[in-house]
Amino acid sequence: MKELDQEKTIHLLNTIMEFELAGVVRYTHYSLMVTGPNRIPIVEFFKAQANESLLHAQQVGEILTGLEGHPSLRIAPMEETYKHTVRDILEESLNHERKALELYKSLLETVSDASIYLEEFARTMIGQEELHNIEIKKMLRDFSGNAA
Repeated sequence: MKELDQEKTIHLLNTIMEFELAGVVRYTHYSLMVTGPNRIPIVEFFKAQANESLLHAQQVGEILTGLEGHPSLRIAPMEETYKHTVRDILEESLNHERKALELYKSLLETVSDASIYLEEFARTMIGQEELHNIEIKKMLRDFSGNAA
């Protein structure tokens, strides 16, 4: 096995943690902005996403401190589009989930053949993010008959 690039891994984990914390804010905001007859299940979906983002941030933070890193107090930048139709919110969510998937794939590339634990963690997170992408794409299918 190769040696773990601790500095690069810590930097990437901090980036992921900031992104996951931004997800908490993003999904909480979305849950507050949903209106319409299907509001309740969609609000519950976004609340669950916010809770999961917080859990992911906490898991990443635990790994960070285990590697003697210092977890960031920042969150990733977020833009407010002021578009709050369910379709707009779901499309923004899909973009967010795609970025999360990219970050976890970068983590996997960084830790591959250097840490079995971190490889398995990255693979697990990639699987979860892929599932989120699939779920949101399925939710978007009901809008105008177009798949995202």
